[in-house]
Amino acid sequence: MSSKGALSGLKVIDLSRVLGGPFCTQILGDHGADIIKVEPPQGDETRGWGPPYNEAGLAAYYSGTNRNKRSIALDIRQEDGKNILLKLLEDADVLIENFKTGSLEKWGLGYEDVLSKKFPRLIHCRVTGFGADGPFGGFPGYDAVIQAWAGLISVNGSPDSGQVRIGIPLVDLGTGMNAAIGILMAVNERHVSGKGQSVEASLYDTGIQLQHPHAPNYLMSGNAPKLTGNSHPNIAPYDLYPTRTTPVFLGVGNHGQFTKLCASLGAPELSSDPRFADNSLRVANREALNDALTALFADKDGVEVATQLLAAGVPAGAAMSVPEAINHPHTRHRNMVVEMDGYSGTGVAVKLSRTPGSAKSAPPAFGAQGRDILKEHGFSDGEIESFLTGGVLWEQPKQ
Repeated sequence: MSSKGALSGLKVIDLSRVLGGPFCTQILGDHGADIIKVEPPQGDETRGWGPPYNEAGLAAYYSGTNRNKRSIALDIRQEDGKNILLKLLEDADVLIENFKTGSLEKWGLGYEDVLSKKFPRLIHCRVTGFGADGPFGGFPGYDAVIQAWAGLISVNGSPDSGQVRIGIPLVDLGTGMNAAIGILMAVNERHVSGKGQSVEASLYDTGIQLQHPHAPNYLMSGNAPKLTGNSHPNIAPYDLYPTRTTPVFLGVGNHGQFTKLCASLGAPELSSDPRFADNSLRVANREALNDALTALFADKDGVEVATQLLAAGVPAGAAMSVPEAINHPHTRHRNMVVEMDGYSGTGVAVKLSRTPGSAKSAPPAFGAQGRDILKEHGFSDGEIESFLTGGVLWEQPKQ
């Protein structure tokens, strides 16, 4: 197995901040890409999104998406800062940024007019809120704002709770994944054409893309989705059931699984009940089915019965807390927690057999590798000192 990773040799200049862009570049860095994180003088704002902080004052939010990177802090609005960035790009494969639409152009660094001409093999990736064009083009976007505009909040929650924000930044994370996919598509196409191109991944487009199955249901039927709590609009049983201890979620997708569920719970006759003979009937008779299953689960231990159901071929999950999930033996076996040099984080989700990804370095302190990066790119000690005194290179965040 190679320890360098599948993307070893890919150089990425990362101008992005907050979540979507940094999550994208962490994925690339986990698989061996050289990620140079170029921060503004104030730093990536998520450095201050705490508590919690570690002993060095690094926020967990920042730490979660910025490992396997080196940090340099530059003011690229200054001419010297712009020239340093251009120097970094001379042998770079990818530039990723999430500035407000038009910012790079304003600074004389637009992809179409400048970068694509100077560096025809460069792949430019822009992560945006709503995209660069259209009625909302150029507007800023945050995850929860896009959850609202894309209708995701409208399908999350129950009639009792009302609409509820999805509890993780799903749109940001999904946009980061889309950006990584788009970059790698462009890298693959460049093998044929020899040319770079611009990749756009917007939170809004991702939010709409994630509307499955609600968007297809609406587009086919014309019926707007309703709040269904934990249940599924198309499948039954697909819901959270209380037990004596931890609740259990069932995701039964076919009649074979339903038959195994009933047998495992000691009620095989339920699978032959004409009200539950197929999925459509189970959806139509959801309330009666849920009443029967709730009674069967009432005296069970949630973790124990969910584990037994999984072993029997029934999709079932005990509703673990975050600490329980992180410390579960399967999580640890799958190396989905990594720990090194005082850093702890979630593991590498995509497993490659010959060139596995890995966490090689902890998230960098602000500007920690700035001098080294400049030396690598041919700048002298005297030039570096002049950049520091001139407010171009920063080693402490601007207050």
